[in-house]
Amino acid sequence: MYEDRKAQALETWRSLIDKPEIRMTAQEQYEELLRLAEEYLKQGFINLDERRSLVTEATQRYAQAVEGVGAGT
Repeated sequence: MYEDRKAQALETWRSLIDKPEIRMTAQEQYEELLRLAEEYLKQGFINLDERRSLVTEATQRYAQAVEGVGAGT
């Protein structure tokens, strides 16, 4: 049961990073990804290293989005 809940939580996170909600800004998406990572850690779905990995990936995506906006894309 635990593994199912963990898999579902990570699937939710992955879905948000791949396909943000309509009208969600890059900053809102980033903040939600960080919130989810923290919540998953608190609930015990992920450990500290997994949280760190999710935060790193979210930060990289956010940086790409911000750079893209600055470059006119």
